[in-house]
Amino acid sequence: MKSVFLIGLLLLSVLSFSQQKKWTLQECVEYAMEHNISVQQSGLDVEQAEINKKDAFGNFLPSLNASGNHSWNIGLNQNITTGLLENLTTQFTSFGLNSNIDIYRGLRNINSLHRSNLAILASQYQLDRMKDDTALAIANAYLQILFNREQLKVLNGQNQLTKENLKQTQELINAGVIPQGDILELQATDANQEQQIISAQNNLFLSKLNLAQLLQLNDYQYFDVEIISYDLITEDILEQSPSVIAERAKQELNNIKIAQANLELAEYDVKLAKGALLPTLLGFYSYSTRASYSDQVSGFELDSNNPTSVIGTVEGTNQNVLAPNFRSIIGGPDPLFDQFARNDGHNFGLQLNVPIFNGFVSKNNVERNKVNLERSKFQLEQANLDLEAAVYQAYNDAKNAKQAFDAATKTANAREQAFKYINDRYVLGVTNSFDFNQSKIQFENAQAEVVRTKYDYIFRLKILEFYFGIPITQ
Repeated sequence: MKSVFLIGLLLLSVLSFSQQKKWTLQECVEYAMEHNISVQQSGLDVEQAEINKKDAFGNFLPSLNASGNHSWNIGLNQNITTGLLENLTTQFTSFGLNSNIDIYRGLRNINSLHRSNLAILASQYQLDRMKDDTALAIANAYLQILFNREQLKVLNGQNQLTKENLKQTQELINAGVIPQGDILELQATDANQEQQIISAQNNLFLSKLNLAQLLQLNDYQYFDVEIISYDLITEDILEQSPSVIAERAKQELNNIKIAQANLELAEYDVKLAKGALLPTLLGFYSYSTRASYSDQVSGFELDSNNPTSVIGTVEGTNQNVLAPNFRSIIGGPDPLFDQFARNDGHNFGLQLNVPIFNGFVSKNNVERNKVNLERSKFQLEQANLDLEAAVYQAYNDAKNAKQAFDAATKTANAREQAFKYINDRYVLGVTNSFDFNQSKIQFENAQAEVVRTKYDYIFRLKILEFYFGIPITQ
């Protein structure tokens, strides 16, 4: 019972913590760097490049392989003791070692190693770019939450004001200052604002859901971000010229670095392809030994049953020429290790291969890689142009967003003064409900436009700062 109570207390503590946790922008970005799927996939590309480097380094090392074989020969075979063909079952065992080492391969091993080092750098640039893209997406989603939250706050304030106006209008109607019909428009406005509040609450939840999914979080219900005030917007970045920002972006951003790395990779691909046209020199060594399980002749003895045999005749007398008749002494096979020691052998040397003609495969491969090299040059040039265009576009968007925000702020201030004026006249019964509602709607729209242009301006500044090398979390 006590353990159940402790578990329940722990769960309540975790739930309370999750409800109180407010994520900062920096925490969101740092968490995404470790858990976002796209970032993790790019990290695997870096690991793959590291493995490829090990392959390139291994090309400098000799190969060493061992082999073993045990065979049974069943059927008509020559008996090594008698020299006759017999139906026999013989067994043989053999072992071997062989080693090869590249002495010269047209510098392909060296170029492969250099290329693998460059590929690691290129994959790291790709990972950094994915992190930058993810950080921008996180910042955009984070600001969207703040925008939706402030938008909801504005709508709640507007609706509260509408309810106060409803109360005032009802008092004026009760006093006989205005007719009963003047309250109908306000009641419709109140109902419409309540619908807008519900929609804004849903938009706020969806924006939180979007950010939680970017962070690979499952606790959508209790996920929330820290409230940040952007009342004082830093505009220092706009003091820089677009050309200065573009030059800084070329040094800071990974787009140009990736294109430059791909160009250098294409150059090494050409070198590797040309290496296939050059001769190769290979050193080799092998060692082998074998053993047999067959019986063997261990000696000779005089055949007691037939001690002599005729080997010929004397010319003229035709007298038989006799000789001792020996027979083979058959013994078992020698010990295996003795046979392995006696039957071993070594083979070593150099092998030179000179490519002469292979159906234009190597030559076409060189030409193909040269085309890819030219394509990489164009891609680098295009990346520089695209980055410059993106910076100038971002700078122009930020300036336009600033002007839109300033204009919206002025409009909202003017609409506020106009509404106060109409409201005072409405309270006195001088102005009708239609003019009052029109002024109120215009004031509310102006407030909403200030919120929209404010966060659009903030995000445009963040993009421009990002190009200048300022971290997105600042």
